[in-house]
Amino acid sequence: MKLDDMKPAAQEAPAQSSPAPETAAQPSIRLGAWSFYFLAKILLYWRELIGFHPLENIAFAAFLLMPVRSRTWRLARNAVAVPLALALLYYDSWLPPIERALSQATLLSNFSFGYLVELTGRFISWPVVAMLVIGWVGYRIASRYLRTGVAVMVALLALAVSASKNEQASIAAAPSGREELARKAAGTDTANLDAAVQEFYANEAQRNVRFAKADHGAPFDIIFLHVCSLSWDDLQSIGLDKHPIWNNFDFMFRKFNSAASYSGPAAIRINRATCGQTPHKALYAPAADSCYLMPSLKQAGFETNIAFNHDGHFDDFLTEIRKQGVSAPLMPLNGVSIPQRGFDNSPIYDDFGVLSRWFENRQKAGDARVALFYNTISLHDGNRIVSGPDAKLSSHDSYKPRVEKLLNDINGFMDQIGKSGRRAVVVVVPEHGAALRGDKFQIAGLREIPTPLVTTVPVGVKVIGPDVSRSGGSAQIAEPTSYVGLSQLIAQLIDKPPYGEPGFSPADYTEGISATDYVAENEGMVMVGRDNRFYLKQGSDGWKEYVNPTR
Repeated sequence: MKLDDMKPAAQEAPAQSSPAPETAAQPSIRLGAWSFYFLAKILLYWRELIGFHPLENIAFAAFLLMPVRSRTWRLARNAVAVPLALALLYYDSWLPPIERALSQATLLSNFSFGYLVELTGRFISWPVVAMLVIGWVGYRIASRYLRTGVAVMVALLALAVSASKNEQASIAAAPSGREELARKAAGTDTANLDAAVQEFYANEAQRNVRFAKADHGAPFDIIFLHVCSLSWDDLQSIGLDKHPIWNNFDFMFRKFNSAASYSGPAAIRINRATCGQTPHKALYAPAADSCYLMPSLKQAGFETNIAFNHDGHFDDFLTEIRKQGVSAPLMPLNGVSIPQRGFDNSPIYDDFGVLSRWFENRQKAGDARVALFYNTISLHDGNRIVSGPDAKLSSHDSYKPRVEKLLNDINGFMDQIGKSGRRAVVVVVPEHGAALRGDKFQIAGLREIPTPLVTTVPVGVKVIGPDVSRSGGSAQIAEPTSYVGLSQLIAQLIDKPPYGEPGFSPADYTEGISATDYVAENEGMVMVGRDNRFYLKQGSDGWKEYVNPTR
């Protein structure tokens, strides 16, 4: 027997050791790839392409840094984080508040597919895309050697401290102006600016223009041409601010504030032009009887007419006009040519054709005095020309030829009146601008923020008649004005008709035109300006200086 045979059995087959218990993975506290999300936003903020809310971003970063052991919970957190990240990016952007965007969803559903594609393209800036791609590459390289998450948190904390200091400093640095609003804007906190706006509206509530009875002097018509999407900035961007029409008016308002950047509110404001400016919310409540423009003209002796170059269905535009006391039947458009289609494919009729038809009907009528309210959307964003060499152009690119045609049509219409021997006062009042080139805070075509680029519009008044004997040149109103100033001019023309002897000097009618401080408003947006500095309040956020809103 060998010695090996005498070994115990335990030595023949060593017992296998039991596996060591698995050690639970320690939760990591790091941002990981989310670091680039914050770095990208900081880059966009640095380029002033978005706003930034440091505290909210810090809170989101803290949520991402919460230690989570379970893989299931990590997946759940990421599932929640993605929509939160998109919502926070939207909140940081200059886009309208989300509730405002949702309220417009039904209107967006009417947009044509081609127009939606064009709008989407405006949001894409290839230089910005290239910047973000380069930033991503730089982040990937740096993350191998640096704790990028730590750098992000330091940057967020620094922005929070900086924002806290700048919030008060921006208002404290506001220059004092010629009136109370500017003086209060120079206060040390935003409450002063809130009080200044309230005082502005309180003062405006006291303003009212009354029209005298038009029962003396030579009878004449008053024709309001309410033009969608035309501002001084739009005209300058396409080189038509020197169009001959602007030298053809007897009165030119150079700093007229339409106070709104959408058609509905703008239409209400002009139809309440005899009273001072009201807050946006007050537009949808009844006003005093003396505030309604067309009924006031009717009481003064003018039969009222209404005409559009569209059917008035979009956004219940015609319904809003009716609520302003405009009860005349809408002139039918059958047979008028259709050179354009709207963003919803609705027909847009030829301006000269519509105005000529109205004038032919006017000449057949026996009324001594008529007041017409005409609205045109020939320049609206999203329109497309249906035939000719410009039919292939996008809405943005076709804007210049559309403006040129409209201005020529208005000139032709005024010539038609002049050749007929009738007397008329033609008033061109744009609703708002087209935001053709936009600014760094909102893309071209977006008008949610009522900036001076959008609401400073060219307003011209032309006196037409065979017995107009002019003395002196046109009157240029350079003071900031709005609808009350226009009503004051109309009141003077009614009280002292500009026909016959001893002649007509436009300068004689401008002395009674009073200035109106710059305040423009949309739903959830208020813009205040003095001395070429402008301040924006968006929703519940505090006041911020809107840097470089003018070009």
